Amino acid sequence: MRKLRGKQLSVSEARTVLRMTDVDRDVAESIIDEFLHRGYLDDRTLAELLVTSGVERKGQGRIALSRSLSQRGIPRDIVDDVLGELPDDDAERALDYARSKASSMSGLEPDTALRRLLGQLARRGYGGSVAMNAARTALREAGSGRGSVRFVDSD
Repeated sequence: MRKLRGKQLSVSEARTVLRMTDVDRDVAESIIDEFLHRGYLDDRTLAELLVTSGVERKGQGRIALSRSLSQRGIPRDIVDDVLGELPDDDAERALDYARSKASSMSGLEPDTALRRLLGQLARRGYGGSVAMNAARTALREAGSGRGSVRFVDSD
């Protein structure tokens, strides 16, 4: 119960916690069953919360989200269902993230900026052509001054 107060656990994580406390296996399973019945443990709800957080706060792509859910012990079928409900907007999210980072790379050599931005996108779960297109577009926009404010002296 103490672990659940700190953060929501998956069923797999709850089993791991119970194994570390020398609780008999049958008692542990009855605790898990009771927590499932009462709604204290719900892998689907946890997966939905993690996906929402990953998309909205962290700007993660499907690869990173899938990895994160799997590390928490959420079953593959639930991961697939929850990610299947996610709109197919990885390219847009990758471009938004890349735009937010591209302006800070204006002083770097173009190849260095591209490499760094690709690395950041890859760590957030955007791979291949999605990351490359987003990085190139954002760096091109940042280089042309799109979206920035320009002040002009007027006489």
